[in-house]
Amino acid sequence: MKFTHLLVFLSASFLVINVANCQTANKLIPFASGLISPVSITNAGDKRLFVAEQRGYIRILSSTGTINSQPFLNITNRVVYGAERGLLGIAFHPKYSSNGFFYVNYIGKGDSTHISRFTVSTGDPNVADPQSELKLMTIFQPYQNHNGGDLKFGPDGYLYIGMGDGGSGGDPGNRAQNPKELLGKMLRIDVDHGNPYSIPSSNPFYNSNTARGEIWSLGLRNPWRFSFDRLTGDLWIADVGQSTTEEIDFQPAGSKGGENYGWRCYEGNKAYNSGGCGPLSSFTFPVFSYAQGQECSVTGGFVYRGSTKSPFYGHYFFTDYCSDRIWTLHKVAGNWVKEDFGQFSGNNFSTFGEGADGQIYVAGLSSGKLFRVSDQVTESRLINKPIDFKVIQIPFSDLIRIETEQIIDLDMQISVYDLKGIKRFQGNTTESSYEFNPGFLTSGIYLLSVRINRNNQVRKLVLGNNTSR
Repeated sequence: MKFTHLLVFLSASFLVINVANCQTANKLIPFASGLISPVSITNAGDKRLFVAEQRGYIRILSSTGTINSQPFLNITNRVVYGAERGLLGIAFHPKYSSNGFFYVNYIGKGDSTHISRFTVSTGDPNVADPQSELKLMTIFQPYQNHNGGDLKFGPDGYLYIGMGDGGSGGDPGNRAQNPKELLGKMLRIDVDHGNPYSIPSSNPFYNSNTARGEIWSLGLRNPWRFSFDRLTGDLWIADVGQSTTEEIDFQPAGSKGGENYGWRCYEGNKAYNSGGCGPLSSFTFPVFSYAQGQECSVTGGFVYRGSTKSPFYGHYFFTDYCSDRIWTLHKVAGNWVKEDFGQFSGNNFSTFGEGADGQIYVAGLSSGKLFRVSDQVTESRLINKPIDFKVIQIPFSDLIRIETEQIIDLDMQISVYDLKGIKRFQGNTTESSYEFNPGFLTSGIYLLSVRINRNNQVRKLVLGNNTSR
């Protein structure tokens, strides 16, 4: 079969492309050990890290990874601990340096979610006052699982709270779709006004008679870790699946809220219990999902905004609790590209965290270890610098040539994917050009992925054949 024309242009689709990344050495740098069931990592705007341990402690880690012997906060006498219950989240007020306020999410008395504010002590910045608790919200949990537990301040200054569907399996009370319930939702409240909080007038159900005003979005099963991109303000949510699918939800900055992410009507992109559910157009489906098997429970992370020289700058990191495999997602030419960052067994990764400098950390629930994600900056290889390339159809032949101007220290990988995300071809070279014959492919649209020294670019490839030859 002869190919007589080739068009290459930027794609505007949302296909997820999988890119393998085989080397795992030095990608995670040991930072601290000796933690007990860490479930949340954050910062207070300085060099310290704060780690919430599920049983009810908040620990301070120095910039070198040393754990303070005295806990920052000890509320073990208030926390109901076990299985998925415990102290689950911590967030510092944007003006913490002046007001000393921070907020926690824990399962406490009455098997309920407690959203509380605490204050740092006046005499020691490394110790909080356990008697300063101000309870903002108490939400009854009908079962012991699917508590959500994360909370973050958004770029708008409001406090966002991730709530699971209340537990059991399959959301038996259909709470995630019930707008009069706070369970199975992302909540958004104003902690700077009201007593003890107020509802922002920009919330999608503000002053509604049929929905709780605190609701920002709905249709979540168990949002285990969410985060805001500190540069763009985009919101990323990792939602743990029921029995087949784990998912990553994405809300672009500037959204007015009200998204319905589908549960229990849908698990990922597949119908789960769609009786009485609205049309497909009423739901916001995940930007990425993966099947359960070796993997079983997604743990959401952050978009890397550390060194701009890192090849991972702008990549969203996430992992799976069961497999300890870490991936990244980023958009290239309109496509979501998933890259395999590596597998790091024996940790049961339960949380990511972000330092004040944008560095990303990840912790293992069972290992008690905390790692820093290496930025992989290697100046000599300029792996962060985009390298342009040309795609040329060689006249009077079926060959396609990939050319780049770089000729020193070059590692180029060429892959062709069909629109189902199946890799149909791969080639490698250390030369400045590479030729291949796509004659084995039928005419149609493909995606050409060219990786040059870890910098990946994707373009749409349109192949047409002349049936008379």
